[in-house]
Amino acid sequence: MTQPEKLETPLVMMGAPGSPYTRKMRSLMRYRHIPYRMVLHNSPEAAALPHPKVPLLPTFYLPDAHGQVVATTDSTPLVRRFERAFPGRSVIPSDPVIALIDEILEDYADEWLTKCMFHYRWYHAADIDKAARVLPNWSNGKSTDEAIAPIQKMIGERQTSRLHVVGSNDTTAPVIEESYRRFLRILDKHLQTNRFLLGEQPASADFATHGQLTCLALFDPTPAAITLAESPRVYAWVEITEDLSGLNDPTEAAWISRGAVPDTLRALLGEVGRVHAPFLLANADALNRGAEKVESVIDGKPWVQKPFPYQGKCLRWLRESYEGLAESDRQAADAILAGTGCELLFG
Repeated sequence: MTQPEKLETPLVMMGAPGSPYTRKMRSLMRYRHIPYRMVLHNSPEAAALPHPKVPLLPTFYLPDAHGQVVATTDSTPLVRRFERAFPGRSVIPSDPVIALIDEILEDYADEWLTKCMFHYRWYHAADIDKAARVLPNWSNGKSTDEAIAPIQKMIGERQTSRLHVVGSNDTTAPVIEESYRRFLRILDKHLQTNRFLLGEQPASADFATHGQLTCLALFDPTPAAITLAESPRVYAWVEITEDLSGLNDPTEAAWISRGAVPDTLRALLGEVGRVHAPFLLANADALNRGAEKVESVIDGKPWVQKPFPYQGKCLRWLRESYEGLAESDRQAADAILAGTGCELLFG
């Protein structure tokens, strides 16, 4: 049996309140009772820490294979690494079929809902204005209005110029915004009979969803108003999931059963299959062909953006998890996914 990795606590996490992945990992650490120390991005405390090869938030400072402390990013593999290092209060379902569903939903939150988040924050004037004015104050803190004004201007201009990275543009805006409203209605219905996505205790997908919704429901004015109009229940769930440290320890019985997947969860998988799955497939095709554009139809509307190599990796990882299932488990997963559109990811 592989020995669990030894990680010294408190873990050091560098991030920012406006980062959905920071919020994902912070809420997860609280639920799992993993001691951590939060360092603000661009703060004096962060300046002395190692720099990651690719600057992403949050950044953890963890030992590599040689015991050297290095800056480590990417929330999904970090969730799995912490599962191995810190036993108890697991957020990965023990049933490999339900764990695959969790991974699909986590990828949807991390890679599609983030399109919604980035789109709303940097596409609509009121959201651009709020984000550009507030974000610099989260890390700079002690700064005069005169000193911070050029930083606010720079952030607004830089982020709006990067909308194309996530696929937000005038062509794709209706697809993104309609998908967010549908997601809210589907999640609202699911939360009427389920405490979390996969039962009565949170999975990794819950924290990924929570991270994006801290921006969409709580901070950015346009999607926040939409969230309140569509689902006060979802709004409240986001606030609750911020700190689940007081929840009882998880039990096997609290996960949904592969033989009793609720219709509301299948509806959520249907939304994944409606928008995220076709994007992943079109993106992979564009990457394989060396194309300069992803040109596809999603939800009956045109979708155009530059290929995204990282999301090509996401599809590969999902397929590796699926192929790693035992034959009987793969058949059970196929039965759950059939007709949702997600089955096309593995066809």
